[in-house]
Amino acid sequence: MAAGRDLGAGAAGGGFRSAALTILACATLLVAPLIPGALGDEGPGALLAVPVESIAVVVVLAAVPHRLARRAVAGVYAAIVVVAIVVAALDLAYESTIDRPFSLAEDGGSLVSAYGVVSDAMGPVGAASVVALILAIATLVGWGLAAAALRVGTLVAHHGRRGRGVVAAVAATWIVCSLAGAQLVPGAPVAASRTGEALVESSSRAVTSVREQEAFERALAADSLDPAASGDLLAALAGKDVVIAFVESYGRVAVEPSGFTAPIERVLREGDAMLARRGYAARSAFLTSPTFGGVSWLAHATLQSGVWVDTQTKYARLMTEDRMTLSSAFGGAGWRTLAVVPSNDREWEEGEAFYGFDAVLDARNLGYRGPSFGYARMPDQYTWQAFHARALSGDDGPVMAEVDLVSSHTPWTPLPEIVPWSQLGDGRVFASQPEEGESAVAVWGDPQRVRQLYADSVAYSLEATFSYLATFDQSDLVLIVVGDHQPSRIVSGDDANSDVPVTIIAQDPAVFEHIESWGWDDGARPSATAPVWRMDAFRDRFIDAFSP
Repeated sequence: MAAGRDLGAGAAGGGFRSAALTILACATLLVAPLIPGALGDEGPGALLAVPVESIAVVVVLAAVPHRLARRAVAGVYAAIVVVAIVVAALDLAYESTIDRPFSLAEDGGSLVSAYGVVSDAMGPVGAASVVALILAIATLVGWGLAAAALRVGTLVAHHGRRGRGVVAAVAATWIVCSLAGAQLVPGAPVAASRTGEALVESSSRAVTSVREQEAFERALAADSLDPAASGDLLAALAGKDVVIAFVESYGRVAVEPSGFTAPIERVLREGDAMLARRGYAARSAFLTSPTFGGVSWLAHATLQSGVWVDTQTKYARLMTEDRMTLSSAFGGAGWRTLAVVPSNDREWEEGEAFYGFDAVLDARNLGYRGPSFGYARMPDQYTWQAFHARALSGDDGPVMAEVDLVSSHTPWTPLPEIVPWSQLGDGRVFASQPEEGESAVAVWGDPQRVRQLYADSVAYSLEATFSYLATFDQSDLVLIVVGDHQPSRIVSGDDANSDVPVTIIAQDPAVFEHIESWGWDDGARPSATAPVWRMDAFRDRFIDAFSP
């Protein structure tokens, strides 16, 4: 009798486990294919639906007699759903940072750059751990989906007519809800195909990318400037050093009053006062950047080349062109041209081949021996001093340079502090500063703190620039300070546009006579009504203003 009771308990326990696994499998098939919709515009309400993908795979599995064939069907289904979830997650990540969905055709290469930013913020081990965790989760989800589909499909086949009747009832309910447009949550239909929609939208973006690429090709062919005819250009700037300083993440949000921009307002106000004391003047406006939240090189290429470069594919295509850039125009007119790229640690072939720079100064040859500050391998203050010592302190003729200021690069922590210029040396004076900063991982859980650190970082970059001008008097300098893009949505907000400030600073009044017709605002801070140009318009307008 005891043995009989034990056997009955074991059978009951086995039945309970089997029922629990079946319920879990059904829940997996109901929820997992809806995740792409939940990650998109519909939000969590997208989970209150019935996915047609799961109905279809159960029907097929119930009809397929061979075990290997069923496993293949379940594997394909799981792979499709996992790919759709990954695409939706990438869409969410890209939209929250650079304000557009992910495109495999355009953004495959930028994933490598994104990994580099994560590695700079978290360290190589932390970044590798994140990637490993993502791969493990994707594998586990795929395995779980395949197992769930096999279990439910086998169960339906085992119950014969009754099982097929249940599936038919579910399918009929889906069709009725689809025809009726039934919604439990506004904007989220009950009859859903979130996985299919995600993949269709991704494919549609690929088609759109092809059409945009064709328009880009026409824009390249329509260039009115001849790369071989730069000798008589820019004559009004003869003898002057011209520097384009890109300030990382310096967007319109930085110069608009808000609860976190007080440090930037202070630096710009004090900077204007310093410029007036030192005999400088400034004019400011806005440029509309082709990128948002990141991918800075698209903005650099757009401003330099005079063509709209808003994707990696267009950038790669542009790099193969013999097109006049601002730097090559100055080089052809007799200037010595330099690129200062402090976070680069490898060869940059495009610097000479496309942009026409005579030399590139970067992490390998700027002589910095201090600590890194996240992505920024050296503070902007050191970048200014090293550039000045290597480019502007001699008598080798006028210089045209692009200087990249990267201390305000996301994640905006840790941040350096201004030190006396006489103490900069090789940068070891900054040795203790990174440890005094906050952890990027901890900070990004607090959106308000992220905004405050963003403002602090931009304020630092601008303060380093104004301090450089105050320390090294340069009567023949024409400095163009421009943002590359707005910061990510966590700072900019959902309604922010893609405008960035641009300011021209010089001591010679003749410089501003040439751009008087532009109508730019006085001072280093553009007003809300300042002119707005597309960034690709700057090259031609600048060359026209200072050429015969």
